[in-house]
Amino acid sequence: MSPRIAVHWSWVTEVALLARLAPPADHELATAAAAARALRDRVAELTADEPSPPELVVGLESLLVRFAQPPDERSTAVGARIAALVATRSITPAREASDDPREHRFEVSYGGEDGPDLPLLARELGLREAEVVARHAGTLYTVGLVGFSPGFGYLLGLPRELERPRLASPRPRVPAGSVAVAGPFSAVYPRATPGGWRLLGRTEATLFDPAAVPPARLAAGDRVRFVPR
Repeated sequence: MSPRIAVHWSWVTEVALLARLAPPADHELATAAAAARALRDRVAELTADEPSPPELVVGLESLLVRFAQPPDERSTAVGARIAALVATRSITPAREASDDPREHRFEVSYGGEDGPDLPLLARELGLREAEVVARHAGTLYTVGLVGFSPGFGYLLGLPRELERPRLASPRPRVPAGSVAVAGPFSAVYPRATPGGWRLLGRTEATLFDPAAVPPARLAAGDRVRFVPR
């Protein structure tokens, strides 16, 4: 069964829903993310010959199609073709750009000053801190998408028992390299920013370097493994 995704068609000052399908269940998130990327590739092919191809922004379970110019007859026709493509529900996840996706191994200092939320999370779960670390680090994660801030990868694969909501009051500053969880995701903060995710540890790895090519270390489809130190 094809993943269910949403497609939004946007102009500079107007956003209209082209097609809205039911959001995926938690266990389908990785498949939905792959489907959104597959749809992006199909739409890119569909609009490649347009004078001003739209900008395509992939979300975890959505694709934003943004035209720079106001709607006209041509762009409306393109939008109708995209809508028809989605309506077939025939989009299936393509293989990632690489048959051997990159795997990143990040050494993490769990707990203490680096992971101030680890003790509370362990108490909520009725587990020892070492058990929480073992479950978090015992997973091979997949980068669903990169967003929120440059280099911030939403990692899919968090064990269901570790899923917890964001903090009620976000921190004004989360240190760069902080390894965190929120909802069904884990992530590493690429730089110091405000944030409400639960901090379990910290890595010295650089996730975003403006001078690097590409500047973001993580890309959709990459794999991530955390190694306690």
